[in-house]
Parts: sequence; structure tokens; C-alpha cells
Amino acid sequence: MAQTLSQTQTQTQTQTQEQRLQLTPQQLLTAHLTALSLDELRERVEAECMENPWLEKRRNPHTAPRRNALAYEMGERSETLSFYDRLTEQMGEYDLSDHERDILEYLIGSLDDNGFITKPLGQIADELEIYHSLSTSEEEVGRMLAVLQQFDPPGIGARNLKECLLLQHPSQRLRTVFERHWDDFTGKRWDRIQEKMALTDAEVEHLRREVQHLTPRPGNNLSDPAERATETIKPDFIVETDDDGTIRLSINQGDVPTIRLSADAEDGGGTEESNSFVREYRERGQMFIDALTQRRLTMTAVMKAIIRLQRPFFREGDENLLRPMRLEDVAEKTGLNLSTVSRVTSSKYVETPFGIYPLKWLFSGSSTQDGETVSTRKVKAVLKALIEQEDKAAPLSDEALRAELRKQGYDIARRTVAKYRENLGYPPARYRK
Repeated sequence: MAQTLSQTQTQTQTQTQEQRLQLTPQQLLTAHLTALSLDELRERVEAECMENPWLEKRRNPHTAPRRNALAYEMGERSETLSFYDRLTEQMGEYDLSDHERDILEYLIGSLDDNGFITKPLGQIADELEIYHSLSTSEEEVGRMLAVLQQFDPPGIGARNLKECLLLQHPSQRLRTVFERHWDDFTGKRWDRIQEKMALTDAEVEHLRREVQHLTPRPGNNLSDPAERATETIKPDFIVETDDDGTIRLSINQGDVPTIRLSADAEDGGGTEESNSFVREYRERGQMFIDALTQRRLTMTAVMKAIIRLQRPFFREGDENLLRPMRLEDVAEKTGLNLSTVSRVTSSKYVETPFGIYPLKWLFSGSSTQDGETVSTRKVKAVLKALIEQEDKAAPLSDEALRAELRKQGYDIARRTVAKYRENLGYPPARYRK
């Protein structure tokens, strides 16, 4: 399994690097907009309208929020999760062996407050072997780090600031700044960067604004759940279920303005210089409008695929009906690449008749029941019931819990039982008396 994952990771990284080199400015802009939350998108549209004199904005009356507000206080379900829990929860999206999960969990536990891995990978491999009797290698730790670096928030698991920024999928031009002119960038010598890259003043200003959208400390987004518990959430998707089981999807536009090109954005009647200015901003405006349209189409395609894969849940609202689902499954359904699906599902929420959920929450790995694949969330629900109903004077050991699960058709390893128990917040049997 480790070898297979290694080959997959290498192939994925190679393909990703090749795709980045081939991305057009239009595709890069679309990718950037797709990763934004609803509030971030509104700010980005407002900023673009201020900078482009040929873009007009108007509030769309048809996108007014229902029930007067689409902002909700986060409940206990998701925001009481710790930094560690919010990351380990995402491991269910990947097909990992117990050995690989152990390494990945240790990496998550090794993150500093900024979300960086500052220890050398060889040292981490030594610690795993010395303190946890887990035989591994620096190369295998590196492969698991590559998995961690695909988690949300973008930039998590970086080994330094440069890697952190590059992991956040900046535009190709900004990647060039980081890769070739890092010292000038950190020294804020934009005049040198402009000269070396032959950039216009407008292009430099655009790069500086793009930098402001990147996060130098991704760990800060996860490290204080108590403070985040009162923040409001605006769902990006609204899923409604009729009495006959029909499921309807809409994209929440919130207070993001609708934009269009001004009718005055035409050449003619001016000097060659003024006509060139008009053409430049007209093309830039049209590219931005097209990117917004593509963002909406991509988000719709991804959410429709999720609904198809999780139809029973969206009809009933019972989390035990959630099926095993990975990013790869959605990518296969939509024909989109994995990085695009990841951008859509990261930091976005869906409102349903049963509550508001992070899209990431809908994903999970799988176990088996009588030969059938079932969601690990369902196994955890059964495990939780067994622990809650056990004799408090004689709590069940992990091996006993494994035996009880096997009686109900769930054939999982004792170590997996222990991991699920820990994820549910239950201590070992000797501490449950």
C-alpha cells in the first residue's frame, strides 16, 4: 500500500506541476476565485470594480438571502474541534493504511502554532522509531507530508514561509516571484522585481494585491476554536428537499454584486494610447466576468456530484446514511481535476433542511460490513453506542469492542477501533470506570 501511495503521490505531484505550467491567466484567475469564500469573493469583486473603470456593478434582487439572513452561529458540532481534530478528521478522505495513518497523525501533532513542520523529516522518522516503535524512513515521512499539505487550510504542513505560499496555488507570475526573486520579495524590493521581470506598474500592483490574499500562518485559522465559535457562517450552497424527495440546489450569491462591462468600453474617438488603455481594461474586465461564470459552473458541478453520491443523507438528514466519499470520487463524477475539487470543498458550507455543514464534513473513508463498504462515520456511530451502553463497572477493552463490532458485521482491526474510540473522545477502558 505504501508503495502504491508513493507512486500515486509522485504521479499526482508531477501532473500538478505540469498542469501549473500550462495554466492560462484565465484558468489561474478562475482557480483563485473558486477557492474564495462568499465574503472573500464579495471583497474581490468590489476591489476589481474599483480598479477597472469599465466594470459596472449592480445588486441582483434575485439573490437576496432568504429568511432575511443567511448567517448562522456555528454550533458545537464542528467548531469545538481542536486544531488536531480538524486535521485528523480530513484523513478519512484518503485511502491510507494504519501504518500511514500513524505517521500522518504524528506529523499533525508535530505542527507548530503557525501550522508549519519545522523538524527535519529524518528527525521525525527517528522519533517515530525510538518513541513509538514505528519503523519508517525519511522518504515515507515525506510522502505523508505531501498528503498533509493537501489538507485544508491551504499552506498547512509547509516547512517554511516560501513553501507555505507556494502551496496556496498563487498565479504563475507570483510563483515566479517566490521561486526566483525570494530575497527581493522578503525585502519588499518591488522595484527590483519589476525591473527583473519587466513588469508594468499595474502588474506589480496586481501582484501585491494577490499576496494580500495569501496566508503566511495557516495554523492561525485552526488554532483557536473558542474564539471562532461565535463567528457567523454564510453557506455557499443551499440544498432544499421537497416532500416527494426531490432535491433542489442553488448557489448562494449573498451580497456579491452582479457585474457587467460598461457600454462606454469601446475603442474609437481617442488617441492610440487611450484606445489601448480601454482595450486593456475591457479585456481584463471580460476575463474577470468569465472567471466568475466558470466559478459558478464548477461549484454547481461539484455540489451536484456530492448530492448524487450522498442522496440518502440529503433526503433524510441522518448522518448514518452518509456513504464513503473521497475527493477522488467527486473528481471522477465531474471530470474535474483533484485540485479543483479541493478548492471548491475547502472552507465552504452547505445549508440543508437539517442544518449547515462544512462540505469537508460530508467526506469520509470506508470500512466493511459483511463485505459491503460502509462509511467510517457509521462505524463510529455503532462504536459510540457500544461504549455508551457498556457496563460502567466493567468497560469493554478495545479487543472486546472489536469483537462486538464483528458480531454486527463490522470487520475492523483492533488498532482501528482504538483510533475511532480516541476520535470520539473516549479514553481506554481502564479510565472509563
